[in-house]
Amino acid sequence: MGNDNSIIIGKVYILDDNIDTDLIIPAEYLNLVPTIPDEYRKLGSYALSGLPNNYARFIKDWQVTSEYSVIVAGKNFGCGSSREHAVTALAAAGIKAVVAESYARIFFRNAVATGELYPMESEKTLRNAFKLGTQIEVNTNKGTITDIASQKVFKLKPLGAVGPVVAAGGIFGYARATGMISKKK
Repeated sequence: MGNDNSIIIGKVYILDDNIDTDLIIPAEYLNLVPTIPDEYRKLGSYALSGLPNNYARFIKDWQVTSEYSVIVAGKNFGCGSSREHAVTALAAAGIKAVVAESYARIFFRNAVATGELYPMESEKTLRNAFKLGTQIEVNTNKGTITDIASQKVFKLKPLGAVGPVVAAGGIFGYARATGMISKKK
């Protein structure tokens, strides 16, 4: 992310419990190298392509990014294999934050380390509080998610010490910004 963009406005995509990394980015796409711009975009175009057909399409035909900016999910989001590509694929698809009841530790750690999206935790189940495509606002500093139409506000758990790390663009951006390592020249 690389900046303190604490307000995220966009459409919400709803997912269930136990969304694993194979559903987020199927193994067949792990040969894509995210540091190569064309392959980064392609990786994003395959985000959530492993979901069963009972879910709405996350990426529409002929698109490379999603119309959604935030995912609201249940428990244990990002479980499964320790696939770093999972966070990157979602970010490349246009996701700015995931709001889940809980995370698999590796997904949460990768989200913080890369700074590619905010891993927010809800205080209670929110999957039924929103419909697919609801316009929402996530305030990462205040720890809230708001349904823009109804103005109903839901409290999220504080990001704490990881908030500035994500805002700085990940662990290396944070280390540079705080003087732990020298800035790039």
